[in-house]
Amino acid sequence: MTASLLLEIANGVAHLTINRPERLNAMDSHAHLALSEALDHCATNEAVHVLVLTGAGDRAFSVGRDLRELSQGEDPEIAARWHSIRRLTDRHDYPKPIIAKVAGYALGGGFELALACDIIIAAEDAIFGLPEARRGLIPFAGGIHRLPRQIPLKIAMGHLLTGRELNAARAYELGLVNEVVPVEHLDKAVASWTSDILACAPLSIRAIKECVSDGLRLALPEAMAATYPAEEMRQASRDSIEGPRAFAEKRAPVWTGA
Repeated sequence: MTASLLLEIANGVAHLTINRPERLNAMDSHAHLALSEALDHCATNEAVHVLVLTGAGDRAFSVGRDLRELSQGEDPEIAARWHSIRRLTDRHDYPKPIIAKVAGYALGGGFELALACDIIIAAEDAIFGLPEARRGLIPFAGGIHRLPRQIPLKIAMGHLLTGRELNAARAYELGLVNEVVPVEHLDKAVASWTSDILACAPLSIRAIKECVSDGLRLALPEAMAATYPAEEMRQASRDSIEGPRAFAEKRAPVWTGA
């Protein structure tokens, strides 16, 4: 059986590719388990500083949950796999930045995967949507909560209650994606973002992620006064000295992550 998820690590970047193009990269339990295991591996792998999540082929990032598998009802083997899965959409404390590279359809759970990433880079042909209500479902893997937090409430409700799609240009206009490029320039655009992240101190990136994710749950005064373990680690690190020193010496910093 072909691997449902491909993982390639090179030069500090982990590329995770949902590999079910014949099903528009719909996520069955095998794919979710493979993604869960890959995320676990990358979280603790010191060779990985940033992740890129994408879909195989040129038609879809992912169209979400594989409804063919869902229609099978209660299956002990499938249930056992789901018991072992920690989805990306549930990982509110993931320590490393994740970029969604989106071409084609990002629908349902596929859109929810993209919403759970830190940055979204989209091809001009990208189409986003949460059509769950049309299937007797709801986007409960974070979409129903993340979308109203990432775009204006009335617009989010319009898409949630109708299942209407939005194209890449509209998503960019709403601040939902960071950049839209022709599909042939998508790899180059993502590489530009990963390069900029890799130029930053790894401990700073981790502290920023923790401060943002934890701080958003608090009122502003409490968020600014809170203690963040990753930030305490950064403050005590050699890298916190290396950055200003490199600037003063007019050279590129050499990060050790310590």
